[in-house]
Amino acid sequence: MEAEPFADLLAANRRYANSAPRGFDGIAHAGVLMITCMDSRLQPLEMVGLMLGEAKFLRTPGARVTPDALVGCVLGVHLLRVDRILVVHHTKCAAAAADSAGIRERILQVSGLDAGDFDFGTDPDQEGRLTADVALLREHPLVAGRAEVGGFLYDVDTGLLEQRV
Repeated sequence: MEAEPFADLLAANRRYANSAPRGFDGIAHAGVLMITCMDSRLQPLEMVGLMLGEAKFLRTPGARVTPDALVGCVLGVHLLRVDRILVVHHTKCAAAAADSAGIRERILQVSGLDAGDFDFGTDPDQEGRLTADVALLREHPLVAGRAEVGGFLYDVDTGLLEQRV
């Protein structure tokens, strides 16, 4: 391992700091919050034509509405002017390729490490997960009636977003 594994990123940050946007208030000015996957092929602002400061983004493996993502949604609708929540899954998602047992097996094969009973929250029923996560948000007493919630699938090959729920 190199002596300074983050040196390149810190150097890039110093360059970025010279022109970094300033003066934002932290509000989602377009009223949008998007929960999407951690996959680096997804560019949330660009995919929906928004600019810096217009939306909030939460990234989880497989775009799951985890407890932390739910906290972000509640804070968003009550404190950050969020009135639209998009749950955006995508094609070719590793989190939709297997359930937690399958992911644990892949980790064992790749690293030799046993992940025990670690729950990765993965599920090959991507459509079912999307429907369940959207229902969770639509029905949650701290979100319901405060934001429109939709479930979407982003195609990594075409760049197109399709509403599914």
